[in-house]
Amino acid sequence: MATTKDFYELLGVSRTASPEEIKKAYRKLAIQFHPDKNPGNKEAEEKFKEISHAYEVLSDKTKRAQYDQFGPEAFTSAGRANGPSGAGGGFHDPFDIFSQVFGSGFGGGGGGNSSIFEDLFGGGGGARRSSNGARDGSDLRYDLEIDFEDAVYGADKKIRIPKLSGCDHCNSSGCEPGSGRTTCTRCGGSGQVSMSQGFFSIRQACPSCQGAGQIVQNPCKVCRGAGRVQTEKTLQIHIPPGVDTGSRLRVAGEGESGVRGGSVGDLYVFIHVRAHDIFHREGNDIICDVPVSFAVATLGGIVEVPTVTGKAKMKIPEGTQNGTVLRLKGKGVPSLRGGARGDMHVRIFIEVPKNLSREQRIDLENFSSKLVDSKNHPIRDQFVGKAHRFMTGD
Repeated sequence: MATTKDFYELLGVSRTASPEEIKKAYRKLAIQFHPDKNPGNKEAEEKFKEISHAYEVLSDKTKRAQYDQFGPEAFTSAGRANGPSGAGGGFHDPFDIFSQVFGSGFGGGGGGNSSIFEDLFGGGGGARRSSNGARDGSDLRYDLEIDFEDAVYGADKKIRIPKLSGCDHCNSSGCEPGSGRTTCTRCGGSGQVSMSQGFFSIRQACPSCQGAGQIVQNPCKVCRGAGRVQTEKTLQIHIPPGVDTGSRLRVAGEGESGVRGGSVGDLYVFIHVRAHDIFHREGNDIICDVPVSFAVATLGGIVEVPTVTGKAKMKIPEGTQNGTVLRLKGKGVPSLRGGARGDMHVRIFIEVPKNLSREQRIDLENFSSKLVDSKNHPIRDQFVGKAHRFMTGD
């Protein structure tokens, strides 16, 4: 699940909406688009997931501040925004988010794996969990800061990821070796129980087996029956040439392990590129400000400029003005998608001499007053003429 839609628009609230207004909007939409009320309607199912993810972010003060700063791209299903450097889990189950909002008033006392929407509308959720309560592992997010050169040339980086991995002691079963599971006597192995609440007949996840339909006879001593343990893994990540801040790299199968046979999640590495001392990037093009002397700008000449592919000689035309931009074709950043390489744009600025000696000052004054006339300063003369017409109205 990933969306770049505006979370405020998804919930139909303004960007200044109060927490109460956000919660009220979510409650209304969550019931409207619940999959059990719209069987077979994939569009309603996706809408339900989107508004749940939007509410998860906007209902949290810290996440909302991060969203307001970075936008929806930082809150895709790849994970939550966790700051400049670190890993974090993916979004919560949208059904679990609903249970937190509606609470026990809708039969939400069935345990951590219960789905309140299943409770409210009855019998749903078969496509979400297998008969043995299997659940897929969460995707993870890691924010990686790299140097400008790494983004241009590519690099290999080692990162350490804290995550929930399958327990080796019990082979992820949650049972102590030599023992197993028995059918839950309370739900008869269905994973759900029925209860009456007012005019509703409600089915909810069995509180005894948490919807699994089975009970662990002898919980694993290492993972205590969870089937997963907290670990930290070192990975080597290849950074391809051409990435930029906001680029996202997917590492399949390096997220958190699933529960009771559920599939493993993925790892998403978000790239942040440090600023460079002399280069500034715009798309695949590079901007570089190069100082030249008054004499070179006036008379023209050849200057040596740095590029990401090495030094290059550039011709400065006679009479080059301050701020003139010259292009070096193909000296920019490689295209991440295999297209043409970008260009380098050299922006000229003329350095005005400082700390002149008495003799230098005299020579410059003679040059300016005796050797240069109006034909040598056409831009200045045009400006003086326009300013005069503006001031006098002529």
